[in-house]
Order: sequence, then structure tokens, then C-alpha cells
Amino acid sequence: MTRDKRLHDHPQTGTGELRVVAVNAISDIGATAWDGCANPLHPKCEESSSHAQTTDQIRAYNPFLSYDFLSALEASKSVGGHSGWQVQHVVVQTPDGTAVAAAPCYLKAHSRGEYVFDHGWADAYERAGGRYYPKLQVAVPFTPVTGPRLLVPPSPHADERRGTLVAGLLDLCRIDGASGVHVTFATEDEYRFLGERGFLQRMDQQFHWENAGYGSFDDFLAALAARKRKTIRRERHAALTNGIEVHWLTGRDLTEDVWDHFFAFYMETGSRKWGRPYLTRPFFSLVGATMRDRILLVMAKRAGHWIAGAINFIGSHALFGRHWGAIEHHPFLHFELCYYQAIDYAIAHKLMRVEAGAQGEHKIARGYMPTTTFSAHYIADPALRRAIADYLKRERTYVAAAGTELAAAGPYRHDVHLEAD
Repeated sequence: MTRDKRLHDHPQTGTGELRVVAVNAISDIGATAWDGCANPLHPKCEESSSHAQTTDQIRAYNPFLSYDFLSALEASKSVGGHSGWQVQHVVVQTPDGTAVAAAPCYLKAHSRGEYVFDHGWADAYERAGGRYYPKLQVAVPFTPVTGPRLLVPPSPHADERRGTLVAGLLDLCRIDGASGVHVTFATEDEYRFLGERGFLQRMDQQFHWENAGYGSFDDFLAALAARKRKTIRRERHAALTNGIEVHWLTGRDLTEDVWDHFFAFYMETGSRKWGRPYLTRPFFSLVGATMRDRILLVMAKRAGHWIAGAINFIGSHALFGRHWGAIEHHPFLHFELCYYQAIDYAIAHKLMRVEAGAQGEHKIARGYMPTTTFSAHYIADPALRRAIADYLKRERTYVAAAGTELAAAGPYRHDVHLEAD
């Protein structure tokens, strides 16, 4: 195990120097300190900054940024070891050791499990004689979900501390001999903040379902064009033929037996998609123990046996669909478990949206509309930085145009959108 790294100290106006360190285990920071930065005013963080008292200031709870989720990745060896994800979390502390900012950071030996693809950058750089790996990745591993990456609780010094955190990441990049710092699935505010500090800016698209105050799934269907409405009804009916039953499991329902079945689904489908699934079996037991009330498993049963399932994490405002798998394959069962059941749950629990993961233009026909995602990239080599900057300028133009075109292909009735406007 490597020792924690002391980075440069930084003066802070009126409160003395800030100490910046990189730690190789989130347990070195502790749950209270981490969650106080990541999810201020979440129930586990009652002692967070008293400055965050208004609704506008309270950050939406993001389960993937929580200590419980990130520590489960480490304790289960889904990251660390030989995974190619070496923990390097960066923390900003006051002179008395209080954590006032943090970033989930990993030293990467490859570009797998990120969902913002830079394989082409790496190949081009290495063909030219450069060394692209290691690189620093500021992200939640294996999780294409937008959320804060520069974790700074609200305070009068928040922007200053955020700048100190970025300076610490650049220090760590130099110390580790990394080719760059990649902040992926950041908020739009962070995207602009980092762009002002020399990071290259990148955009992409995901597909999210937005809850327009629907009282039922039928209310949602009523907002769609007739042809799309009929198609979804037909798919839902077909998915549940052959005696298939769907169950929502959460809380105490998440037994080890259930996790054994779900992991079998995950491994079967993940092995076909990726070659080697990222998450280990102990990960699911760990999050099942510490986050059981923040997890929804949508499971399908036929003839008394579990045959498929999808895992979702529950935020304060959104349901986040992550992984699915099956050992029996039935028409439209994937759409039912991953998309339609998620909409049903969001409506029933008055959640604002469903985020169903990366990629997938097929989601548009099922009510999931294009949403822009953001990332920011510091590239140490000036020549590589210039080449990537030129590429990203053209890519941003393409992504914006594609988003407009995809939105126009949405399934919603035109008159409903006019009324909403």
C-alpha cells in the first residue's frame, strides 16, 4: 500500500493555509467527512455547513457520491488491486484537519469503465511516441451518472476551495507522471468552471425520462403520439406473457439469495457485452447492507424462479438505472424491466426523472429524451492538447446538432409540448 501524498499547501483568505492531500483509501477520510462534502444536509450529514439552509442551496442527494457506495467499490476490490483503478482521492483540509473539499479520483492504467471514450486519443498519442497511461480520472467508477465531481459544501469560501481542489489535482497529475486529468459526468457549472481554468470541454448525450407530474403510467402514455402509445402497450403486454411476474425489491427484500440470483444475471449479460464485468459479488452484499433503502431491484420471475433483473439506485430527485441481466430471454423484457418499470416507480414515488444509463437512441421511442452530459479534460502535453482541442471543437458542434435532431424525433404529442411551453 502506498502512503498518502501531501500536495502543495494553498493560502485561503482570512482562514490560513489549506492542506491538500491524496489518499489511497476512502476510509482514511471517513464517512462523516466525505459525506459532508459529497452530500451536504443528507440525513447522515446533519453537521454539514450551516450556510446550506435554503432549498436552492441544498444539493440533490446522489447515491453514487456517497461514502457507502465508493467504499463498497474499494472494499469489494471492484477498484484497486489489479483492476487498473488505483484510488487517489484528493482532499482539501483546514489547518485543524477538517475536510472542506474532496474529489473522487483514480490513477488509471486503461480507459475501461468510464463511458466517456478516449481510446482514440490514447492510441494516437502512443503511436506518436507518447505515454498516455497513467492518467487521473475524477469520476465514479463504472457509473455514467452526472453529479458533482468537485465536492465542496456551500460556504462563503466555496469557490476558493474549489479552486484549491483543482490546483491539487494538477499537482497530483505532475507527481504521478500522469498524462492528464479527466473530470467526467460533471455538472454544467463545473464544466464551465474547469473550462475557465484551461481544461478542454467535451459534451455528449444521454436519454432521460422527465416526470411532468403524471399520476399514472396511463397519464404518461396520454402525452405520447397515438402510434407510440400503442407500441408501448404492445411491448408491455408481450414482455409479461409466458407467466412472467415482475417484483420490486428494496430494503429487507434484498437478501443474499436475491443478490446471488442478480449477480448471475449481471455476469451472464455483462460477460457478453464487456468480456469481463467490473463489479465483484461482494460489492452487491456491501451496498445491500449499507444502502438497501436506496436500491430498487426490478426482478422477473417465471415458474417460481428468478430469470432476470435490473438494479436501480434511488436519489432524492431521480431513479438511476444501472445494470441488467437475464438467464432467460423474452421479447421486450429488457424494455419492461429497465425502462417501463422505472417510469412506474418514479411516478409512484413522485421522482422528477429516470436516468437509464449511457447510450441508447432506442430509448427515445420509449419517452426518454436527449440530455447533454459534460466532461472536462486537462492534457499535460501541449501538442496533444492542441490536437484534442481541435477535435473537441468539431465534436461539440456535432453533438449539439444531433441532440436537436433526436429531440425532434421524440414520441410526445406536439400539442402537449406546445401547452407545456
